[in-house]
Amino acid sequence: MQVEFREFNPFDLWIWVKFTNVPSRGEKQYVEEVFDSWFFLGKLGGFNAENLQVQETGVDISYMEYDRETGDRAMMSLMHNMGEFQYEGDWGRCWFDLGTSDALALDVLINALKQLSTEYVTIEKLAIGGENPDWPIDESSRESIFS
Repeated sequence: MQVEFREFNPFDLWIWVKFTNVPSRGEKQYVEEVFDSWFFLGKLGGFNAENLQVQETGVDISYMEYDRETGDRAMMSLMHNMGEFQYEGDWGRCWFDLGTSDALALDVLINALKQLSTEYVTIEKLAIGGENPDWPIDESSRESIFS
């Protein structure tokens, strides 16, 4: 799976997925589940690089003491909004307002989609940001799933 970064605005971000073939209903469901799960983790503040206590501890986390106050002091890092996933031919796209979530979120998404592509749905390309010239963006395609 090729990963390409285009013009990036975290508050108005399109993420594009190019499949090897036109995706089936089941394949679309797999992809949408990944994006929905990723968004809800972000909406709950899961991608906060300011509070990675377990990661920063290292390999041996047995009996680690988790400092709740450190987590409480970290600035909130929340995703704000997600649009409906859309398809056209062998392309899919979805709009996001990543809010104050950290770039860690994108690494998590890329890792998940790489594994999904290996196991279930072959994804040729993941494009983060920008616009496809053959599939223009209009205001109505940014509508939130929460509208």
